[in-house]
Amino acid sequence: MNVVIEDGSAIVRAIIEQNLRNYPEIKVIASLSNGKKVAQFVTNEKADVIISGADTSDSVEAENMRLIFEQMHIPFILMNDSNSPVENFPGVVDTIEKPRLNGYNSSFFDSLIQKFEKIPVSSVETCVSDSEPSDSFKILCIGASTGGPSAVSQVLQSLGENFPLPILYTQHLEVGADRTMSEWFASVCHNFHVKLAQNGEEAKPGFVYMAPADKHLVIDYVEANGHPLLKLSDEEPERFLRPAVNKLFRSAAKFYKKDCLAILLTGMGADGAEGCKEICDRGGWTIVEDKSTCVVFGMPAAAIEAGGAREVLPRREISKRILELVKK
Repeated sequence: MNVVIEDGSAIVRAIIEQNLRNYPEIKVIASLSNGKKVAQFVTNEKADVIISGADTSDSVEAENMRLIFEQMHIPFILMNDSNSPVENFPGVVDTIEKPRLNGYNSSFFDSLIQKFEKIPVSSVETCVSDSEPSDSFKILCIGASTGGPSAVSQVLQSLGENFPLPILYTQHLEVGADRTMSEWFASVCHNFHVKLAQNGEEAKPGFVYMAPADKHLVIDYVEANGHPLLKLSDEEPERFLRPAVNKLFRSAAKFYKKDCLAILLTGMGADGAEGCKEICDRGGWTIVEDKSTCVVFGMPAAAIEAGGAREVLPRREISKRILELVKK
């Protein structure tokens, strides 16, 4: 279990870290002084739980905790004293009384470990679906954000040659970074032609069409051969995002229904969750990345919570499953 320690006292942090070394199942991956530093750290590192001695009356600490829990879905065990309010404090799954310095004894740590044991190492291991996947998928859609380029390139490379479906891909990107990103993909994914999508073009197998920066990528309509005609939209950002994964996923669900296959990979926030749910509601199939391989578990976790995940798989298994589904 990967643990982050947060406390304003370097002495307290050192005591906790040193004692947790006695428990081989626990790995302390960071020891930090405040919630802002914790938020920055867990954006790029996977933590299973945060043990925090934060002052719960501090509005800044409360906001940091809220953001960490809502976006990363990392639970907190709060070390509190009798004067610290904990009601409705976001993300707190358990508390333990914060002792004086001479009170960090074996009894304290045994109690803490018992609380750790109640927290699953991954908040979602499996996702059971009563539905059956289509035997005639016609489109593959991909959504990602933080950590996405590396994750998507790994998936694409493992799909091999002659993949039979057009692939549409929305990645949260800064304006000006899209062309460089598409060129990088083309240089590492030799089994596909990776390009920025153009308005009005037909998407074909063997190609990956990336949403340009500041444009929503959606499907305008589907031709008789089953290939989508693409549209680049200047519609308002959705939750401050353009392009938005939800826009792509919803349009694919609308046109392809049960024959829509989508994967949602690592990323901060909740974009893609509603789109995954709509794909599922229309009979399509979704795969979301498991926490164990995500850089940030925000988007996949949100899709799971929304009921939009048919399957939850670690990244290394996603390509194999896609190939099983399209060759079914």
